[in-house]
Amino acid sequence: MSEERKRKVMKNITSALVLLALSVSAQVRAQEQGHLNVQTVVQKEQVTVNDAGVTETKLVPAETVVPGENVVYTITFRNISEEPADNVVITNPIAESLTYVEGSAFGPGTEIQFSVDGGQTFASRDELTVSEDGVVRAAGAHDFTHIRWVMQQELAAGAQGVARFSAVLE
Repeated sequence: MSEERKRKVMKNITSALVLLALSVSAQVRAQEQGHLNVQTVVQKEQVTVNDAGVTETKLVPAETVVPGENVVYTITFRNISEEPADNVVITNPIAESLTYVEGSAFGPGTEIQFSVDGGQTFASRDELTVSEDGVVRAAGAHDFTHIRWVMQQELAAGAQGVARFSAVLE
């Protein structure tokens, strides 16, 4: 990989991380009320073979990522108030340099929704369509621009939740 390509990839990753951090802060309604502490960790999968010859996959910090690698975003949110937090919604963009990994979004107790229009509207994965040259088709993982997790119940005082998804760097 050329040095110019490496610089472009690192710029894309840096931009994606900054955008993700800003979006999480801006989109968590309960955090605006002072109820949540939100932390985002970005990792990548590392495959190794242990001494017994068994292949193991573990998550390591995503300090450098090259095209084709899988990046895992884990958002942890804790209700730091003495009151239950209701209407907890976490929205994350998917940077243009990343493609969502189908079926990777995870969030216990949440409804997971996606956007294909830059975060303007959200729906379940199966309800989304896109129009190309006047032809409407079902949206695919490469069409997703944002993921949103909507808590289905209030988050009790002191309770913690987690949201996660994976994407591949193009």
